[in-house]
Amino acid sequence: MRNYLLPALLAFTIPVCAQQQESDSLVLRQLATEVLTHSKAYSNLRDLTQQVGGRLAGSPQMVKAEKWGEKVLKDAGADTVYMQACQVPHWVRGAKEEVRIISRRRDFIPPLNVLALGNSVGSAPSGITAPVLEVSSFEDLEAKKDQVKGKIVFYNYAFKPEFIRTFESYGDAVRYRGQGASRAAKYGALAVVVRSMTHGANNLPHTGAMHYNDSFPKIPAVAIGLEDAELLSNRLKGESDMKLYLKTNCKMLPDTTGHNVIGEIRGTEFPDQIITVGGHLDSWDVNQGAHDDGTGCVQSVELLRAFKAAGIKPKRTIRIVLFANEENGSRGGKKYAAEAKAKGEHHIFALESDAGGFTPRGFSFTMPAEKQAKIISWAPLFRPYDVYDFTSAGGGVDVGELYEAIGTPMGELMPDSQRYFDLHHAANDTFEAVNKRELELGAFSMAGLIYLIDKYGL
Repeated sequence: MRNYLLPALLAFTIPVCAQQQESDSLVLRQLATEVLTHSKAYSNLRDLTQQVGGRLAGSPQMVKAEKWGEKVLKDAGADTVYMQACQVPHWVRGAKEEVRIISRRRDFIPPLNVLALGNSVGSAPSGITAPVLEVSSFEDLEAKKDQVKGKIVFYNYAFKPEFIRTFESYGDAVRYRGQGASRAAKYGALAVVVRSMTHGANNLPHTGAMHYNDSFPKIPAVAIGLEDAELLSNRLKGESDMKLYLKTNCKMLPDTTGHNVIGEIRGTEFPDQIITVGGHLDSWDVNQGAHDDGTGCVQSVELLRAFKAAGIKPKRTIRIVLFANEENGSRGGKKYAAEAKAKGEHHIFALESDAGGFTPRGFSFTMPAEKQAKIISWAPLFRPYDVYDFTSAGGGVDVGELYEAIGTPMGELMPDSQRYFDLHHAANDTFEAVNKRELELGAFSMAGLIYLIDKYGL
């Protein structure tokens, strides 16, 4: 994404009269009271996570989640609810993965805690037994390329703790999950083990999507928990002849049909101008998908419900989208953007919540500087709610497709990030990990921003 944050941003000034500001402040207070008093977000999240659960694209739970989404949008008061079909990948994990250390020592080591990476091929039914080559980076892989053939490559690249915003740590490390298998297969590796994308103080492995370069063989790929990553690294230092046994059972089936679930409030003055708000409905199969991204879905639905309950009739059409297949294909976002472009729709802004349901700190944006300056001029209205950061660059994966296709200005709710990668794509991303108050404050923040964008435009 291009970064429009320029020093010149601060040169823009948007005059706001005191009377207008007072009126807007009262409406935001009304929205906050409505959400914090009567929100359905937490109960909707309970139903999604505990009655549907993990809902990977192509699974039976995907279909159940779509029906859930249709119902909650209708219950929230949407004028129109409809499904937008798209073809989604159908990857199946299969039976539990197994990775064991094969050593001449007589000590007992339990199987290592691993998860196959999404879209990975499985091993042979008999598994793979091979020596291990530890590398600390892609540069280290290149330096050791003559040692790779016939081995299992272990990418032991840690999250950098010095980044304060943990999404920067993720952005730095995630290339090893995404590209690691093909980069190692280029030199004859049989499989890869990737240190999990987390700095959490536990041994839970974190799955996530990877992709293959078709120029090289497709080899199995797994993520390993941090404690076992350290164990494996330490054992390798003292045992030059140590091997790993690796068996995975995943496979990719033919594409199937999934749906974006869409609900609208039709605009009263400019119905052909569209503001999109959403989160992604799919999740990984190993958890309940609470923070990733159940919270974003229920916050988006809550925005619609709060507008209806507060009697706010937007000038422009507000479209809530629960996107399909963000996790291992982004097919829902791509389909939504392609249809918007084909129909010549006029999208003035798109907002996503896909960074967890933690305490909101602000919003990130990708848009021209003068548009962002207009939003920054509204910052005083949010300060009573401890929402203060409107200067960061960014935007969600799904709305990013809309930005790429037709240049729609975009943004993303920016919660406190410190806990997110403790549970991202791991088994502990459950309903119990979500705080009701934090979830609701995020929903209100989104509603307040969309109210102002609808009222004043960009």
